[in-house]
Amino acid sequence: MPDPAHTSETGAAAPIHASAGPSNKTLKRAGIGAVIAAAIVVGLGIASRNGDAADLAATSADAAVPTVAVVMPETGGNGSPLVLPGNVQAFNSAAIFARTNGYVRRWVADIGDNVRAGQTLAILDAPELDQQLAQAKADYQTALANQRLAATTAQRWSTMLAKDAVSQQEADEKNGDLAARSALANAQLANVRRLQALQGFTRLSAPFAGVVTSRSAQLGALVVSGNAAAQPLFTVSDTHRMRIFVRVPQVYSAQVCQGLTAKLSLPEYAGRAFSATVTRSAGAVDAQSGAVLVELQADNRDGALKPGAFAQVRFDVPTAGGMRLPGSAVLYGNSGPTVAVVGGNGRVTVKPITISRDEGSVVEVATGLAAGDRVIDTPPDAIRSGDVVKVAAPAKGK
Repeated sequence: MPDPAHTSETGAAAPIHASAGPSNKTLKRAGIGAVIAAAIVVGLGIASRNGDAADLAATSADAAVPTVAVVMPETGGNGSPLVLPGNVQAFNSAAIFARTNGYVRRWVADIGDNVRAGQTLAILDAPELDQQLAQAKADYQTALANQRLAATTAQRWSTMLAKDAVSQQEADEKNGDLAARSALANAQLANVRRLQALQGFTRLSAPFAGVVTSRSAQLGALVVSGNAAAQPLFTVSDTHRMRIFVRVPQVYSAQVCQGLTAKLSLPEYAGRAFSATVTRSAGAVDAQSGAVLVELQADNRDGALKPGAFAQVRFDVPTAGGMRLPGSAVLYGNSGPTVAVVGGNGRVTVKPITISRDEGSVVEVATGLAAGDRVIDTPPDAIRSGDVVKVAAPAKGK
């Protein structure tokens, strides 16, 4: 029976058509478009990746070139002062040790005291030495008595020899006995004097006028003579004049000569300068330091200079007028001091230099530098000639 839904109003059956859908041509076009889009996406990705890789390679290459700061050498002026460290010492200084064993009974001088020559510093008790001296005196008296008896005997035998009462041999024996007794008495007397001298060392005294700069003597403490490793009981320093010892570099040793005046500055006296005069030179270059030991002397009547103090000594001597650089720009190796100079193409040249003066933060270079050289400040130890570097831009305001 015909489906009423497909029956026309006239009652005749209508023809049935297939449902409408995309044609094969349309599907083919859509597939080609999808492939093209995928190809474009892949191409863009590859291009982006290649660009990133190129940027990374360029960044890595740029980072491999170190950036350095450079300094320009400055011309040093002629006649600039030579400032060197110096060590201040007393004109005379004596460490007082005990020459005899004993105990400290009393000390009468302390640090900072002004003492006269021969003034007592401390007194020791030496009971054993006292007994040894008493025994030595007794032995001397015995020897002296034996000497007197031998002298009397020899005199009597000489008288009897004149009367032919005794033989010459017997008289010679008595004279020989007298000589032996006399020698023994002299030996005992020398021993007494030795012990008396040692007993005198129980009173420690100042060898010269000065200031007591150290004291280790304590009441009741045992002191042993001949112990050089022990701390001295006292130290006395003559500070009316002071000696200042300075090590002068060899290059200036000919200019720092006897009679040259210098100025001393000490940290405890800001703004004050002390006058000193070169009095002598060692006249030899120390192999280890490459310097000559020089002694200066300065008046110290006011006691401002103290033994053992550190001072800066300023010599007004002419210099070679070389180039000046920060000390941080110098490399020290087995071949001597060098500097790293940057050329116009950014390549490094390591140059050997000769230092004429080292002032710590600044060095004066005699040879090896030109006025226009760009010297790397704080160069790495591994830097070599031919290395490529970038020069950092100077900070604003410089």
